Amino acid sequence: MKRNLHYRLIFIVLVFVVSVVLSYPPSEKINLGLDLKGGIHLVLQVKTDDALEVETSQRREMIEADLKAEQIVFTRTQVTEDFGIDIIGALRDQEDQLKVYLNQYAPAWTFRTRDREGEVDIAMTMSSAERKALAERTVRDAKETIQKRVDQYGVAEPTIQIYGSGNVQDQIIVELPGVEDFDRVLNLIKSTAMLELKLVHPTGGGPFATREVALQNFDNRLPPDYEIVPYPNSATGQTTYLVVRKAPSLTGQNLKTANRTQDDFSGRAEVVFYLDSEGVSIFTRTTEQNVGNRLAIVLDDQVYSAPRIDGRIASESARITGNFTPEEAEDLALVLRSGALPASIQILENRIIGPSLGLDSIRRGVFASVVGLMLVVLGMLVVYKLSGINAIVCLLLNLIILLAVLSGLHATLTLPGIAGVILTIGMAVDANILIFERIKEELRLGKTVRSAVDAGFDRVFTTIIDTNVTTLIGALVLYQIGTGPVRGFAVTLGVGLVANIFSAVFVSRTLFGLVLQRWQVEKLSI
Repeated sequence: MKRNLHYRLIFIVLVFVVSVVLSYPPSEKINLGLDLKGGIHLVLQVKTDDALEVETSQRREMIEADLKAEQIVFTRTQVTEDFGIDIIGALRDQEDQLKVYLNQYAPAWTFRTRDREGEVDIAMTMSSAERKALAERTVRDAKETIQKRVDQYGVAEPTIQIYGSGNVQDQIIVELPGVEDFDRVLNLIKSTAMLELKLVHPTGGGPFATREVALQNFDNRLPPDYEIVPYPNSATGQTTYLVVRKAPSLTGQNLKTANRTQDDFSGRAEVVFYLDSEGVSIFTRTTEQNVGNRLAIVLDDQVYSAPRIDGRIASESARITGNFTPEEAEDLALVLRSGALPASIQILENRIIGPSLGLDSIRRGVFASVVGLMLVVLGMLVVYKLSGINAIVCLLLNLIILLAVLSGLHATLTLPGIAGVILTIGMAVDANILIFERIKEELRLGKTVRSAVDAGFDRVFTTIIDTNVTTLIGALVLYQIGTGPVRGFAVTLGVGLVANIFSAVFVSRTLFGLVLQRWQVEKLSI
């Protein structure tokens, strides 16, 4: 029995030492949440209809190209307002061949036919399951892209998670503690960063002063494969317009990386981007086939530059020039490296929390914790006399273990987390009160001190486990369904409950055992 107590004491001392090492200094080991450190809280909504529109347009182009390759005759194809595809004017004699193709290459789409004189029209509709899967994938991709941008910006311990109700969770909560340049971070997050290289119209590409002038150049009938894109001139502050092909020759999907650089002659900041092997092959072929034409570098439907192709270019790098500040060039390179958002986003909520509010919360939270701890210590000493020291030691060890675990997990402490610490203090002494009151009952029955202590711990053990485990289940549910601050409260409370079981049952009993073994106690001060 004596040896067993010594082993238990050694284990407790070891836990104490490890906990102190892990948690010291707590100001450097525990991250502060948004409500304590200040920062920015965003609720973003992903426009999943954008992804549906892109998917439908790409599918239409693929179908049109395949039908021509299969020599299936049709008049035209078009995208409908509800993201469907119409194949108009197909020959009735080729209807079966057309249906075989659609069943093979568009299995997630349903279609219905409408007969006309010697022709059939086919209306294609994406299945609801496919729409939902595409929307969910779009939100996940948007979250990953935002995560990359935030990580490269250097925000410590950001919270980025998908949220929402309904058929598709299309909202993303972003919490960035410690951020001070709010406008810059907002621009980084909401920038779509869709990079495209598009050929300028060889004879009527512009630049034109207005869109109307550009249309007049084509007798107000723009070629179907071309579009008008703004071309801002940062030097003059005016915007002109270019006529470019709708279909890009190269997109950001072939981008390998991007970095800020500086022009050797003008000293202006630029962005150089590097292409993967497939991108280099496409870029080489495009420049070889379009010598003498211009190639517009388009980012988010806006032309940044439109250099002339003077010859075949077999290079993996290209430059985006403009009147950038070094910071603007760095941000542009960052979003290009992170990848384009799969759809545009809308900011539903934008809340900025100043650091002064966080500091005031910390002061008040710490003050409440200290006052609560002092009152608990005083109450235990008054009510349970010398045995109250046992409860105080267990309580302090409980708090040290809690800080150590939070430090080891690199957890983020929030204001509700501080509330969890205060609640843990109450839960810790609650277990000791159950034990002490049971010991007092056993003593009133005439049992010896040692028998009363043993019986007190044995008979209360199940009650302590039940109360703490049921509360722990609640903490797990809060962590699973909650967000930011609520999760902080759940983590703190959960860790505190586990530490409470250890300190109240294992540590408290060991301390009683050491006292009863060392001294002959006839009457327990309790």
